[in-house]
Amino acid sequence: MSPKNRLIYLPLGGAGEIGMNCYVYGYGPAGKERLIVVDLGVTFPDMDTTPGVDLIMADVDWLEQRADRIEAIFITHAHEDHVGALGLLWPKLRAPVYCRRFTGLLAAMKMEERGLPVDDLHIVDPRPETVAAGPFKVQYVPVAHSIPESAGLLIETPAGKVFHSGDFKLDRDPVVGEAYAPEVFTAIGDEGIKALVCDSTNVFSPAPGRSESSLPEAITGLVANAEGMVVATTFASNVARLKTLAEAGQAAGRSVCLLGRAMNRMVKAAVESGVLSDFPPVLTPEQAAEVPREHLMLIVTGSQGERRAASAQLARGKYLGLKMAAGDLFLFSSKTIPGNERGVIRIMNAYSEMGVDVVDDSGGKYHVSGHANRPDLEEIHAALRPEILLPMHGEHRHLREHAKIGSDKGIASAVVTNGTMVEIGGEAPKVVEHVEAGRVYRDGQVLIGAMDGVVRDRIRMALNGHVLVTVIVDEDGELLGDPWAELMGLPETGKSGTALVEAMEGEMVEFLDRAGPKVMTDDDKIDDALRRIARQVAMEQIGRKPEVTVVVSRLSE
Repeated sequence: MSPKNRLIYLPLGGAGEIGMNCYVYGYGPAGKERLIVVDLGVTFPDMDTTPGVDLIMADVDWLEQRADRIEAIFITHAHEDHVGALGLLWPKLRAPVYCRRFTGLLAAMKMEERGLPVDDLHIVDPRPETVAAGPFKVQYVPVAHSIPESAGLLIETPAGKVFHSGDFKLDRDPVVGEAYAPEVFTAIGDEGIKALVCDSTNVFSPAPGRSESSLPEAITGLVANAEGMVVATTFASNVARLKTLAEAGQAAGRSVCLLGRAMNRMVKAAVESGVLSDFPPVLTPEQAAEVPREHLMLIVTGSQGERRAASAQLARGKYLGLKMAAGDLFLFSSKTIPGNERGVIRIMNAYSEMGVDVVDDSGGKYHVSGHANRPDLEEIHAALRPEILLPMHGEHRHLREHAKIGSDKGIASAVVTNGTMVEIGGEAPKVVEHVEAGRVYRDGQVLIGAMDGVVRDRIRMALNGHVLVTVIVDEDGELLGDPWAELMGLPETGKSGTALVEAMEGEMVEFLDRAGPKVMTDDDKIDDALRRIARQVAMEQIGRKPEVTVVVSRLSE
């Protein structure tokens, strides 16, 4: 490797968290490297920290400033945390996008939904097909995961080869999609791997991961023994699980209906791309409403308690003419992602109140993970034999534990979190720079920065309420009538028994009557004073300091 050139790795999302994946590789002279981007994903908001936000994605400002140096964007698979931000962030980068066929169908939908051209979206077949992108040569290596056509990336550079694992598991019989082939990874390892950038999600799971093919027997038995209607939910993207569930319903003599746009879209894309050819026939919701409930199975979206998904709609009563009843069975064939527990439990309790029997995966019979467990990670390390290990796709504790596994085996390992740029062309990773790695929110139809203050103000109003104060003065600073206040999200009466709005207005009138010309002719001074009075009175009367907006209107003759 020329001493003037360097190979760098920079995570902007997904390293120190699970979700929002966005990784950058670069090669060339320091500060002038040609770049490739791997994945543009999202994570999801919660009402506690990001109320009203629709999606969260990596801040790609660093990349946008260097857009002329980006050779390509590579998407490893079609999960939202890897492709969900493509339509939102691509206009900032405008580089060619490469992915496999199934991913490409879903990626094209995201681009078209935003009115973007799909001319720059290119479908790539797996290895040995190679994509040349500046100093990089990239091959897609099939891996098993919980969505079809997932892939790791074998990235060849003048400084050596990098294997970017994407999300993966070692499943030799995944029901749908490509099986894990140990010989493929051993052969790649024989070629020599400079660095392995590797999924860390299940590093704390001590047993080898289970195969998707271990589930059909238990699920089929559960459905066969059910008496009322059967409803099952899982991740909409897990096409193999959808197939298993549908076949279990078919084996029990039940008609099958898919509920939820995402689920129908995934099955359609799987059929269109050729990864799924024998899915059982399904009914429309209108047809399903005519089937006796003991002969019906619904497969629905909403395994994570999403309020607008089909499972939540059914829990609130009726959805598309269908409703649950006492004696029915509801199966969660999924794991609850940390942070989603309250929403899932709310749905479970709603079903319980209806007399519906709820079965979850607490016993481990009806769900398997799509990520490699600790022994599987050790197996992939041994197959690829990298010089350097860089854990990714995990919280800090996952990355740190994964790095320990590598270090114990003599692999030069490092915990590299979002915003940390490391040079990986030498014998060990070397931190060379730290860049701003923030977040961007999709809020309605616009993108806003996490530090713009919009969500902060929204949280403050939600916690403390809001007061709107209006005062009218003339050009000479004479008060025209009394100021008035309007309250939102605050009690009407304070501890003194006085109406809160009257207490505020009384203090404001008293202040303005005493105020001299220096205050009354200065809008900013009036604003500051009335804001302070409103908050002070609220604190004394109700123990809260609300957000306050002061409107000063000046009338002229």
